[in-house]
Amino acid sequence: MADVALSNDPLWPRAGDWPAPESLDPGASARLALLGVPAWRTSLSPTNAHTTPAAVRQALRRYSPALVPDRQSTAREPGRDTVDLGEQVVVDAGDIVEPDGPEGEARTRARVAELLERAETVMAIGGDNSVTVATALGAYGDRLDTAGLITIDAHYDLRDGVSNGSPVRRLVEAGLDPRRIVQIGIADFANSAVYARRAAELGITVVHRDELHGRRPADVMAEALEIAGAAGGPVHFDIDVDACDRSVVPGCPASMPGGLAAWELRALVRAAGRDPRVVSADLAEVDASVDTPDGRTVRLTALCVLEFLAGVAAR
Repeated sequence: MADVALSNDPLWPRAGDWPAPESLDPGASARLALLGVPAWRTSLSPTNAHTTPAAVRQALRRYSPALVPDRQSTAREPGRDTVDLGEQVVVDAGDIVEPDGPEGEARTRARVAELLERAETVMAIGGDNSVTVATALGAYGDRLDTAGLITIDAHYDLRDGVSNGSPVRRLVEAGLDPRRIVQIGIADFANSAVYARRAAELGITVVHRDELHGRRPADVMAEALEIAGAAGGPVHFDIDVDACDRSVVPGCPASMPGGLAAWELRALVRAAGRDPRVVSADLAEVDASVDTPDGRTVRLTALCVLEFLAGVAAR
């Protein structure tokens, strides 16, 4: 995405440029902590996904932190109900250095756990989908036996080995009950029959992409949360951006025509953010280095940060 000079208007503040966690007063907490996790070394396809956290931070500056209410809510007092997310306390913890491999994952787990002592939620900006494992385990802590997982993904991520195609399988092997896993957006021609059977045998709840047509994203997410949060433990939310249609996310190498619309992804993310059982999330599978000149993939990813924050603010 081309670097352009942005206008300066004191009445039109920009999102992003959030302070470090160390800036918090003693005893204070944040609603959301961002953490860059630029993993890329185990990706099944060539990627420069490690360039994405910096690109997302830059893209956030293109947006304002204001939520404009719909016409129905402003029928009597237009503009009165506008929400300024700039009033929410958000911190940016920077990037994990070399997050790939066992040592990198250990650093990520520890940092996520540390951040959740000072923040209500943590959002990891990847990086490839391998970031889901360390981020989720860091958030689950000693509550893995009651934890849940929701993914937005065209893929099952149940592959053997250690890669961006295996995070769900690795979490199950770590002790996550697969009956509290919900996968939204699974697509035809993006998976093998073996892994489809594996998901069914494990008892994972799968919501096929075609099942989403005509359904309200908030309703889909509500059902997913009832399953993932059934035991009352923490829920991790994995947002694999390549679940979207390739026209809106050309910077996702595995995206396909016919995926989710941008508005669907945004609505699902906000709905998940509203639920207090969701304590952590990750944004994955964006390669900023191959995005289009208008930066549409990275811009949508940045909007997902704001949508998640909007949900958290509405709790």
